[in-house]
Amino acid sequence: MDPVDTTRLQRLARAFTESAVLYAAIDLELFTHVSAGAGSIPDIAAATGMSELNAERLITVALAMGLLRKNDADRIVNAPDCEKYLVKGGPRYAGPWMTFTRPEVPRWFELTEKLLDPTPPTELGMYDDLTVERARSYHAATYSIGMGAGRRFCRQVDLTGRRRMMDLGGGSGAYSINAVQRFEGLEAVVFDLPPVTVVTQEYLAENEVTDRVTTLGGDFINDPLPSGCDVAVMASNLPIYNAENIQKVVTKAFEALEPGGEMHLIGETLDSDGIGPLDAALWGLAEIHYGSGGRAHSDAECIGYFETAGFVDVANHEFVPNTLTRTFGRKPA
Repeated sequence: MDPVDTTRLQRLARAFTESAVLYAAIDLELFTHVSAGAGSIPDIAAATGMSELNAERLITVALAMGLLRKNDADRIVNAPDCEKYLVKGGPRYAGPWMTFTRPEVPRWFELTEKLLDPTPPTELGMYDDLTVERARSYHAATYSIGMGAGRRFCRQVDLTGRRRMMDLGGGSGAYSINAVQRFEGLEAVVFDLPPVTVVTQEYLAENEVTDRVTTLGGDFINDPLPSGCDVAVMASNLPIYNAENIQKVVTKAFEALEPGGEMHLIGETLDSDGIGPLDAALWGLAEIHYGSGGRAHSDAECIGYFETAGFVDVANHEFVPNTLTRTFGRKPA
């Protein structure tokens, strides 16, 4: 038997320090400077404005975390994911998304009190009293990662021959933008809260798809869904809602779809036994900070939502390993 010690527990107790290092590296544009050729401690100190001592401190930890590496010439270089996503000005820069939850850090250290708070949750949580400006700020952070997910969806799912897609809670319209650009003849409607659709229209215009993608403001839990659609997509909002509301939306989508239509629910799901992945579990717990009734759902539960609604050929597909699952179902013709 392996000896039991406190190593794992100590790592968890100090995990916040690793987040702080990543935030500081993004603030200082460390990965941008390294990508541009700053490959030594003096180079990085000069580029960022740190002292050489502080540059050494930061780089030592970033190397240990695997954020930076050393090449054969003993020069400091970015890890592949940092090079791809954390170089400012790059086509897939995701710095705003990586720091999106940074303001929530103090709330997580109030978790004990929140777990004991008897205040009943609301239906929409953080989306109650949403303003256009809050929606714009939110999607400025999530747009780049959403476009990546939209591209991935179009690689995994063949919508050839489909006519109209309803994008439920589509936000920036990333899935719709990619879908109409990829599949000839496809149109889409992004159905989201009215303040969000104002922002959606800005992204649709930026991507020059306003002739193929429209918006419709409403609450997909309580308002009628768009008609005349043969595809439904609901992505990245699964943990916001409880089981009753997810079932309600999936059933409404089934009823609204044309015969033979299909639905794709993409979200952070637990394994069928309810044990992990950790990311899905944490997204469910995070809803305590927003005051919603949301929680983590398992992939088995998602299968159940679809089958209860009447979908056939229901199956789960890996979307992003250990992060996102895509549940598929077809409405009988």
